[in-house]
Amino acid sequence: MPRMHVTRKLLALLIVFTAACSTQPRYERPPVELPAAWKESAPRFAEDGRWWRIYEDPLLEKIVGEAFERNADLVIAAARVDEARAVLGETRSGLFPQVDAEGAASRQRSSRETATSFAGVPREFSNYRATVNVSYELDLFGRLRSGVAAARAELEASEASREAVRLALAAQVAKSYFALRSFEQQVELTRQTLKLREESLALQRKRRDAGVISEFELRQLEAEAAAARAQLPPLEREREREEAALAVLLGRSPAEVFEGTIRTAQRPEESLIPAVLPSGLPSELLLRRPDLVEAERSLAAANARVAVARSEMFPSISLTAALGAESASLSNLFTGPAGIWNIAAAVTQPIFAGGRLEARSEAARARERAALAQYQQAIRSAFFEVRTALVAQTRARESYEAESARAAALAETLRLARLRYEAGVASQLDVIDAERGLLAARVARIEALRAQRAAVADLFRALGG
Repeated sequence: MPRMHVTRKLLALLIVFTAACSTQPRYERPPVELPAAWKESAPRFAEDGRWWRIYEDPLLEKIVGEAFERNADLVIAAARVDEARAVLGETRSGLFPQVDAEGAASRQRSSRETATSFAGVPREFSNYRATVNVSYELDLFGRLRSGVAAARAELEASEASREAVRLALAAQVAKSYFALRSFEQQVELTRQTLKLREESLALQRKRRDAGVISEFELRQLEAEAAAARAQLPPLEREREREEAALAVLLGRSPAEVFEGTIRTAQRPEESLIPAVLPSGLPSELLLRRPDLVEAERSLAAANARVAVARSEMFPSISLTAALGAESASLSNLFTGPAGIWNIAAAVTQPIFAGGRLEARSEAARARERAALAQYQQAIRSAFFEVRTALVAQTRARESYEAESARAAALAETLRLARLRYEAGVASQLDVIDAERGLLAARVARIEALRAQRAAVADLFRALGG
């Protein structure tokens, strides 16, 4: 008796020791060295989720909604979430007993020339069988639970990936929309300038015919008008390209991409939107930014996959049972004498697999190291993008204010040049030179406004919306 008691204790200790050896250390998010505070400072903006409303443009809100409904990348990301959810359901099913119903019928004939052939035993007979089978694997070493944990983390990573696509899509739509608006304004401004120069050129031709100006001066004026006309095709080409790119982002049909147009709000006098500063602490970026959540959940899944690979080296214990009936006659299948049942337990311990299990475990650990490096790199990239977007927002604002001041000064210069020309003090070329400078300043002002709006979109994307 004491000997049996000692044996039981040793067996229990062996099981506990084996289980302890097979357990993967509990996963914890890796520590990260974060900045103490944001580098830039500016008035705060209250975020409400739909950050693009800061632009106060109903048309932009409408096309962002259209992109969320029809964009192909977002549809693909949503399908991958559904796939990951189904995989989790499939993996989780392994934690429960599997119950199957089985029915079989056969008709066979035996040979007379075998050792099992006896006189009086029919050579032809039928067999009918109906059973309910139950199988269950005891998850002593956590293989199934770790698989479920990995599948759940992969589902969460897929959900975060979908949100990352959604966030990037909103930012790209906003940037493309304002780029299209910028090109349209530049095209309109260039057309107005070209119209003025052509009207002036028609007047100067009459003055040449009257002998007031020379042929040389007229040719110079014609060259200036042609230069303004040459600026228009590249701008119209870029506007068409941007419109087609935006149509693709919105998920429109090929016919709409090729032939359709996108309406934008036209505001002659636009101003900068409020500066944006992230609220809270830099550490909150790790929780808000979908791509960082995706990278962290992928790391958690890789960690769980290591546990799955390790547990495959330990015994697998399966329980099976069956209850049913078997008879040579279908009419007697469900009678009392036809009843059958069985209960079985099986233990499988890998002994030699040619290094396959060790290699599988090492591969899982390597994938975990790669996932950790990707997570750390994603954090670095995130803070780089935040810093870059904050600086770009500030510098674009400064550029816009400088270009606005330049445009105002050149507008006054043009007014004075026209007065001097009318007074006979300056030539028409002086007026055209002032017009050229004003056009360049206004185009630069439009571009600076687009850059500031794009920087705001990049900042919201960098902050996770």
